[in-house]
Amino acid sequence: MSARSRNLPRRSCLSIPGSSEKMLGKGPGIPADMVFLDLEDAVAPKEKEASRAKIAAAIRGNDWGDKVLCVRVNDWSTKWTAYDIIEVVGNAGERLDEIMLPKVESAAQIVATDMLLRQVEISAGLPIGHIGIEAQIETARGLINVEEICAASPRLETIIFGPADFAASMEMPVLTGGVKIDEYPGDHFHYVYNKILMAGRANGLQVIDGPFLHVRDSDALREYSMRSRILGYDGKWALHPDQVTVLNDVFSPTQEQFDKAWSILDAYKEATEGEGKGAVMFGNEMIDEASRKMALKFISRGERAGRTRSTQA
Repeated sequence: MSARSRNLPRRSCLSIPGSSEKMLGKGPGIPADMVFLDLEDAVAPKEKEASRAKIAAAIRGNDWGDKVLCVRVNDWSTKWTAYDIIEVVGNAGERLDEIMLPKVESAAQIVATDMLLRQVEISAGLPIGHIGIEAQIETARGLINVEEICAASPRLETIIFGPADFAASMEMPVLTGGVKIDEYPGDHFHYVYNKILMAGRANGLQVIDGPFLHVRDSDALREYSMRSRILGYDGKWALHPDQVTVLNDVFSPTQEQFDKAWSILDAYKEATEGEGKGAVMFGNEMIDEASRKMALKFISRGERAGRTRSTQA
């Protein structure tokens, strides 16, 4: 795994086509927490091999600040995967944090990626384990095997849901993936969200929601993103720079929530250490050890997003 990037925020994960030198040049200036330079769906087949060098040069030549920097390679069913990893990781230098592997369907695919990365790291003079892995769940078989996938390698940092390919895999009667379906009485991906989330959390991974394809509708993006945010997801993909600000806001605790979490910790500490109690009233609610754990998660997420406490209990 990349020690630098494992715990960095990923509220907004911006996709940049690896074939576009213009977009590769703009990427560092966009305030996304994480950027992935794409060799897969965003790049035409005839441009994939040439795009490897463009991506490596962009990684070496630009100042990416503190962003998590990732490259999405092609999946293992194609002829490009191994050479994507060899050429990009071998030439990008130490600033590259991760490789994203799409359409993962088995733990064996993660193990193969891990083993290849180790060989490339040795050849390129990188520390062994320097490059992390992000894995996408985009098919029915991938979802069935998600628990084994999430436990397959210590390099894994995140697990990601890919709604469009998943909808195609399930033969859903939709032509746009990752958006609300009004005809369905509920959230048609609710089970999928939860299954991926539980597998990720059980293995200490960040969990990321895929793209919202109506890229010009910020209000709908905000509304839809709250589904995965409330369940506990860490962030969501952005397909356009305009989506980044919305996602950074949605996946950050409000200042009020952050301050309340700190106040809960203070009250619980006083009750347990000072008064010898296991539970105590906090305003109109009872707080206990479970409340402390929830508050710590809010504080951790808030600090990753740059929050600082503004009030004292």
